[in-house]
Amino acid sequence: MKKGFFTIMSAQFFSSLADQALLVGAIELLKSTHAPAWQVPALGPMFALFYVMLAPFVGAFADAVPKGKVMFYSNLIKIVGCLMMLFGAHPLMSYAIVGLGAAAYSPAKYGILTELLPPSQLVKANGWIEGLTIASIILGILLGGQLVGPHIAPVLLGFDFPFIDTGIDTPPEAAIASLVVLYVVAAIFSLYIPRTETPLQPLLHSPAALVRDFAACNSRLWKDKLGQISLSTTTLFWGVSGNMRIIVFPWALAALGYTTTQASNLAGVVALGTAIGAVMASSYMRLDRATKVIPLGIVMGVLIVGLNVMHNVWIAAPFLVLLGLVGGYLVVPMNALLQHRGHNLMGAGRSIAVQNFNEQACILGLGALYTVMTRAGLSAYICIAVFGSVVAVTMWLIRQWHLSNCVKHKDEVDRLLALAGSDVLQH
Repeated sequence: MKKGFFTIMSAQFFSSLADQALLVGAIELLKSTHAPAWQVPALGPMFALFYVMLAPFVGAFADAVPKGKVMFYSNLIKIVGCLMMLFGAHPLMSYAIVGLGAAAYSPAKYGILTELLPPSQLVKANGWIEGLTIASIILGILLGGQLVGPHIAPVLLGFDFPFIDTGIDTPPEAAIASLVVLYVVAAIFSLYIPRTETPLQPLLHSPAALVRDFAACNSRLWKDKLGQISLSTTTLFWGVSGNMRIIVFPWALAALGYTTTQASNLAGVVALGTAIGAVMASSYMRLDRATKVIPLGIVMGVLIVGLNVMHNVWIAAPFLVLLGLVGGYLVVPMNALLQHRGHNLMGAGRSIAVQNFNEQACILGLGALYTVMTRAGLSAYICIAVFGSVVAVTMWLIRQWHLSNCVKHKDEVDRLLALAGSDVLQH
């Protein structure tokens, strides 16, 4: 791997670490202020909101500006959202601003991989960066749980600044204040990300032109016989996993009687399994064999439903590791294949923006469904059964779609898979 790759990973680690810890802080902040129960599941859709709204613009922006600068500006936006949450703005609105920073960040983070590395290293690079991202999810959720817990929160609240009244009086506020430091560290790493030799693409000045360009890119990727399969798979995976990170908190309360801090440990266990699966996939999977992992999506859906029979933590913990492992092994090769097709069809930044739009729209839609179910008084068990069933059925349909493509469009599918394989061999 080139030297700049590790700088990218460092920036990604600290930014993602803060994002995950902030989610736990926001959940605890809503609970401590006795907000309505539906506002906790609404955090996921609010974070996804700007991903969907700004998708036509952030991809083009990432292709028009050096990607290291884009990542730097994005972390500054996240800091603003963090400070808003800290000093009185509604947590849902503040978390949406953090999502705005993440929306701008993602096309640059993934797009620079295709500019910096050859296709032969894309699966491995995705394995590394997904593994590191998932490691940051594990540590971030654990960190957030500990920051609002009974051991660290009193220490943070014990800090006193002479002649300054910070207004920070509760554990979630103290946790959120400490996370600003992580965003600052991520921003500093972003400044040292190297420029690549890929030429910058001019940014269209007309918003209407950007929307048309984005719509054309979205259509192009959905019409591609491999792009449509990898895009639908990653869209579903991230749509469900983005909401499962939140559902695990009420599930842990209902099934195990766990607090927010204890539930954060279980959320970290799922991410640990995903990291293991991601590393395994990066070691054993090839780009031209990525579609072989599709049946694992059906298995993942069945395992999600199986959570409803888990009432003992010593059984639930290894089961959650297995669930994460299957998901990690599924998403890494499909994500790499999607990046490969997107880079060939339209450029790195635009393809990642299309991917983010679809994935975050799925998070938004499923999050809205979860919020409605919560407002209707449905239990965490029913929500998990619904999510698991959606995954299993949809992945079966995606598999049938791919098998149909292999029959009806055999020459095109074979040509695209051969292209992926030849790019790997050439590099």
